[in-house]
Amino acid sequence: MGAHRYTFSTHWKKTFMVNYLWDNIFKRGDLNDDIVQVLSENFIFKVLTKPELHFLRGLVHYRTYKPGEQIFSQGELGVGMYIVVQGTINITVEELHTVDEVQRNVFVTRLSRGDFFGEISLVEPAGRRTATATAAEEVALLGFFKPDLSEVIERNPRAAIKILSRLSEVLGRRLKETADRFAEVKRELRQMTRPDGNS
Repeated sequence: MGAHRYTFSTHWKKTFMVNYLWDNIFKRGDLNDDIVQVLSENFIFKVLTKPELHFLRGLVHYRTYKPGEQIFSQGELGVGMYIVVQGTINITVEELHTVDEVQRNVFVTRLSRGDFFGEISLVEPAGRRTATATAAEEVALLGFFKPDLSEVIERNPRAAIKILSRLSEVLGRRLKETADRFAEVKRELRQMTRPDGNS
């Protein structure tokens, strides 16, 4: 009986903290069918069964942003990932060593419906955002955060294994892309510094 009371208390405290942190800015339970559809199309979550998707629907967070509003900024603590439901997101990187204000913010890419970003923060203990995400127009996003992943692990381990497996695949791809790009830059630098080069 005592153990049952402890479990309930722990769950209540966790739910309270999540609600305190997120419910004031995120709306839960809206657009349920659309949310399930978006999740089912996403690379990380498309491996889940229909019941697992409906379970996840109750955990994710839906929010809209105005044009120019930041989703997160470079250097801040990462708390989770986002999926674009509607609109477009600009990803930029701030070159801290550049004196020119105009050239300081470097455009990296533009994301649209179905794209996702920030997923590395789900597995980093205290990772910082490496870029800034800004709404280019009216934007709707789904947020999936560390407390949500912890709840999936606790309440639905089978679904959690699927999600973590897909996350590891995504992060592996990201790492390979980074390594390939780094190798390409090294080749370009070697070519530029060759005696018979143009530079």
